[in-house]
Amino acid sequence: MVTVVTTRHATKTVRLKQVKTATVTTTVTETLGSPKATHIPIDQAAVIPETTIVQHAPGWTVFRNLYMAHGTLYVVTADREAFPSIGRMTSTGIEAKNPNNIEEREATPGDMDFLTPEQAKDLWGPDSAIGETSNRIVSIEGNTWLLNDPHQFLRHYYHLVAELLFGAWAMWTGSFTAPSQDAAFQYASTSAYPPPPPVDRIIFAHSNADGWRDSPGFDAYFIRAALPSTTIEHAEDWFDRIALSTTNTSRDDAYSAAHQRAWHLPVVMLVDRTAAFHGEVCGSRTQRTAAEAWEAVRARGQLPGIRVGGWWGPVREAALRVGGPGADEAKVLEATQLPVPETIVITYISRQRGSRRKLVEENHEGLVDALMELVERKGRGWEFQPLEAEGMTRDQQVRAVSRSTILLGVHGNGLTHLVLMPPSRLSTVIEIFYPTGFAHDYQWTATALGMAHFTVWNDTYHSSADKPDVNYPEGFQGNQIPVHGPTIAKLIEDRVEGRV
Repeated sequence: MVTVVTTRHATKTVRLKQVKTATVTTTVTETLGSPKATHIPIDQAAVIPETTIVQHAPGWTVFRNLYMAHGTLYVVTADREAFPSIGRMTSTGIEAKNPNNIEEREATPGDMDFLTPEQAKDLWGPDSAIGETSNRIVSIEGNTWLLNDPHQFLRHYYHLVAELLFGAWAMWTGSFTAPSQDAAFQYASTSAYPPPPPVDRIIFAHSNADGWRDSPGFDAYFIRAALPSTTIEHAEDWFDRIALSTTNTSRDDAYSAAHQRAWHLPVVMLVDRTAAFHGEVCGSRTQRTAAEAWEAVRARGQLPGIRVGGWWGPVREAALRVGGPGADEAKVLEATQLPVPETIVITYISRQRGSRRKLVEENHEGLVDALMELVERKGRGWEFQPLEAEGMTRDQQVRAVSRSTILLGVHGNGLTHLVLMPPSRLSTVIEIFYPTGFAHDYQWTATALGMAHFTVWNDTYHSSADKPDVNYPEGFQGNQIPVHGPTIAKLIEDRVEGRV
């Protein structure tokens, strides 16, 4: 059993001259053991168990005892103000057509609502007048991830793996880890601390079976590797549950019309993209939904191996077990010492066979020449591997990236592979943009895993410490992106030698 301090946020109106609302924060301490601890069966409970929050960040909420009836999620509580606003927990789940449908995506009481325990008992408790003895509540046993994101972002390797799965794993791991600020904890390997509880099911509430699978197949590759025993349900399955809990108002079925039914989720993590954008970290700073989850548990000291991506290790290692052996993983030398790789492996992911975001062809050739010259000059202990994903199997790509010290390429989906890189003192991602262009996608992800990141504009570069503002100039998506190969070669050499 561990004691985890969680923070709950409630927003209520206060009377101030220039401020309409204020956020009232209370801290509660909850003892967390196995999420599957034995309780009185929900259909026999004299009092409907109240909903509690294990962990919360905008768009990422781990609940105990959440309920669903006729498509509405219900929080059962005697203290509504102890919970965040519903807009910071969920939304309608419809596709984003920014800025045209922002209001349509906002949560309504039809998406989530509050009930007191007495109201819940009145709705779902037994009707003694007709001899009922059990609550009309069915428990969905085990631990659930309920993903409320629209399918438009799910068929994308980056958004599903490096954003949705990345944030979910951070929140899930942190929710069941005792806080610590010790150096040994911050540099922990994956085996140093107990794994998070198993995930019994994932529910894609707005996607069919095809809607979350990307064309290269890496979405399913990661989820099946990391969560091999997890059952995956889709929109059709969620609708089945909604239909079973929907009151029949037919005049021919007086019983169903008068007696509501509900589902009970003992432990569930609710994930919602629109709600995450209500948070300051995602909405104002990074535009990355996973950043809300990661920052919340990082700030509370609940991510083991935060400085070396140790918390992500189980997912990465699961993918490597499927993909086959790459390089032997270096071990942490001391509690506060990152490993130094025996071989500096430079991996360049080329997009030249793709349809967009390609380098000027002569610049691509110059980059390859500059990197080959660097490796030849450095000699033993240096290696260059250019990759063209279009001609490789998934396993080949996984093995290649798992050996990488330096990963570089034009801004694009292929850089999602950085989540496979082994942690080391020199782990680095170099991202090439059309000059003045920048997006946080891979910069934020690399930094969250303890890696260095450099933004390259032709013959200049920025580190994460002086990262540019987000910008999508004309040419950002084009096929004439310039890059000066010798600049990147010099940057890599300086990085390895400790000059940057």
